[in-house]
Amino acid sequence: QVQLVESGGGLVQPGGSLRLSCTEPGPVSHTTLSDADVLAWYRQAPGKQRELVGYATPNGDTYYTESVKGRFTVSRDRVMNTAYLQMNNLKPEDTAVYYCNAQFSASGLSSWGQGTQVTVSS
Repeated sequence: QVQLVESGGGLVQPGGSLRLSCTEPGPVSHTTLSDADVLAWYRQAPGKQRELVGYATPNGDTYYTESVKGRFTVSRDRVMNTAYLQMNNLKPEDTAVYYCNAQFSASGLSSWGQGTQVTVSS
């Protein structure tokens, strides 16, 4: 099992930026975040279902939901064993708890972090 921890959330004004990080706490397990076939970010706003924000694969393929295209960027640093979600030009509708998800095709493993709150408000 790969344990994930998100950080970097907080309160930001509309138009501002935040960078979320996703790392493995403590000693690195045999299967690490850097081995993930898909590294995805999801979010869940109050009263709404969790939705996919975007993901990145090791070969550079990316996907973003329409509402964040051009504003958000998913990236992964395999040396640092860390994934990032860069969020620019934030809007109040981006307010949600953001979750990191790592998927491993060979084992079928899907690991989640505990989430980090992002609040966009003036």
